[in-house]
Amino acid sequence: MSSSQNASASHVVFEQSETFAPLSAGRLLLLGGIALILIGMIFGDIFAVFVLHQNAARVGASLSNAAYAALAGDGPAVLTNFRDVRAFLENRGTKVDTHVHMIAFGYLALMLSLLGPWIALSANTKKRLAWVFLCGAGLLPICVFLIHYVGLAHSPLKAIGWASIFADLGGLLVMVAVLWYLAGLGKYFFAAERSAPRSDLPADASPSGNLLLAGGVFLVLLGFLHGGYYAAVDLYRHEALDYSILLQISSGATTQSAAAVQSGLAEYGQLQGDKAVKIAAHSHIIEFGLLSMLLAFFQPYVNLHERWKRRWALVLLLGSVLLPICVLLELKYGLVAGGLADVGGLLVIVALLAMWIGVLRYTGQLDAGGAT
Repeated sequence: MSSSQNASASHVVFEQSETFAPLSAGRLLLLGGIALILIGMIFGDIFAVFVLHQNAARVGASLSNAAYAALAGDGPAVLTNFRDVRAFLENRGTKVDTHVHMIAFGYLALMLSLLGPWIALSANTKKRLAWVFLCGAGLLPICVFLIHYVGLAHSPLKAIGWASIFADLGGLLVMVAVLWYLAGLGKYFFAAERSAPRSDLPADASPSGNLLLAGGVFLVLLGFLHGGYYAAVDLYRHEALDYSILLQISSGATTQSAAAVQSGLAEYGQLQGDKAVKIAAHSHIIEFGLLSMLLAFFQPYVNLHERWKRRWALVLLLGSVLLPICVLLELKYGLVAGGLADVGGLLVIVALLAMWIGVLRYTGQLDAGGAT
């Protein structure tokens, strides 16, 4: 397609655009959803590089100290080390939850933006609900991140801190917005008479959209196959090893056998690492597949030359394959595989950022065209 044909096609899209008007629900959810995914992925990369492995080392060291304290009959030291383990796991858990929730809310925002024409609510109502959703989607992960640092300080409740309270408020805002959207969707489909929904997206997918859709389906299929293999080959073996190794450690502590405790701790660390990398690879490749499929539908809103859209789609798919494969190889190749996994995540982030900038360019030209 020539540059003049691209320009005329873009002009047609701008003229037909109604549901993508300034500050409309569709625009807010699309831009906000991609931004949430971007921030979540950047946070995840930072967490993986600077927190994840160091935190795992601290957990392992505290468990080892607790086992040797039990071997020596030092009860208070056992309790102290287990309290440290709890703190390290809480630190890790809140950061993982922050990462996961932010990306999940981004996916949900893209889905709601895509379903906008089928939601039988007024434009103003959908816009207000979009703001409610995005506020809740931002509030919840930020407050989950703060749970470890705020704790129960100055809380009116004995077991729930202020960060948890505001995280629950963010979740409530998201639930209210989604339920309202679902009510509008049900209103449309159960209406006695309904007109065909008006969508700005063209009927024919672009080459970059086809590439992302096919690649996304392949990634999801690959993730399902890997999950099925893990469930059939490793899951029950891991569960049995989990029990037997812990039994070995406790028996070693009871019989004062330092060699049994040391051997059990080493095996337990290897087992937990094996489980972690396989579960992480399985979840990441499916998540990237879903992201690719969702982005495929929005490629007409990415105001870049088709050649560049194809390039960024390839970069995103390359990173989506590189990250989970290298995560699987981390136990064998260590920091080299971990570094390549981080590079894969960076490729996805850069490609997603480029598409987000393309959507901003689209909205800029759309607003400029409407003003003239």
